Parts: sequence; C-alpha cells; structure tokens
Amino acid sequence: MLEKNGLEIPIVYNCGGYERKEIIALLDGIIDIYMPDFKYGDDEAASKYSGVQNYTLYAKESLIEMQRQVGDLVVDKDGIATRGLIIRHLVMPNDIAKSEEVLRFIAQNVSSRAYINIMAQYYPMYQAHKYPEIARRITVEEYRKVLKIAKGISPEFRFAD
Repeated sequence: MLEKNGLEIPIVYNCGGYERKEIIALLDGIIDIYMPDFKYGDDEAASKYSGVQNYTLYAKESLIEMQRQVGDLVVDKDGIATRGLIIRHLVMPNDIAKSEEVLRFIAQNVSSRAYINIMAQYYPMYQAHKYPEIARRITVEEYRKVLKIAKGISPEFRFAD
C-alpha cells in the first residue's frame, strides 16, 4: 500500500541472529534487509556468557536462510541500502567471540562478498565483572587483528565504515 502512494522504503529486520531458520523462512518476501548479529563462533562461549544453547546452529542456519532470501547487500546510487544482508560481529576481548570462525563461516557458507559490520564497541556490563576474560574493553590491536583476519579470509568482504 505504501508503494502505491509513492513511499518506497525497505523493511529492515534487526535481530540478534539467534532465530530459528523456520521463523526466518516465514519472513520470505516480506523483509528487504536483514541485520543480524553473529556474535559467537562457538557454543561454549555463547552458553557461558549469554546463557543460550545451540547458538551457532541457529545463527548459521538463519544467516544462510537470510542470504537465500535477500542476497548480498544492494545500495542505490546515493549509497543507501535497498536490499540484502548486513551481518554485525562484535569483537570481544581475548577472542572470546572466536571471530575467525565467524568470518570463515560467513565467507564459505553465506557469501564471500558479504557486507559485515565488525564492531569495536564492546563494553563490559551487567555481570561481565564475574569473568575476568571479558571484564575489559577490547584493544585497538584486537580490533585491527579481526579486520586483518577478515580481509585475509575474503578480500571481497565489504565493511561498514
């Protein structure tokens, strides 16, 4: 209806990335842009720090389904996203997120041209003080290392500024 009246805006689904693929499948044809997080590269960290089970299974299946539906990110002549997948990955201290595993999975199973927002804004909150390994901000070196890894895994990755 909005398109009939000249309003053409993409429908964006901003999510934590821990959705069942069956739920994502129900959104086929409705969502234009998916923006999931892909936080952990292994289930042990996901369970320990976020209290979730089977994180990598659900995240991986969901990402594949999202990519199937909308493909790589498409931007218009003004650089505005119109369709596609934007994957966010939060760098964590001491490589708790297993960033290389996350990025390798994306390149090999989602798209070697994926648009990825590698985020440096980790801030220890809530009960992070209980875990010394995540009770600090990340260093510049940790962030740069993940960027270097990403570029080495797939020179075709595209990154958010």
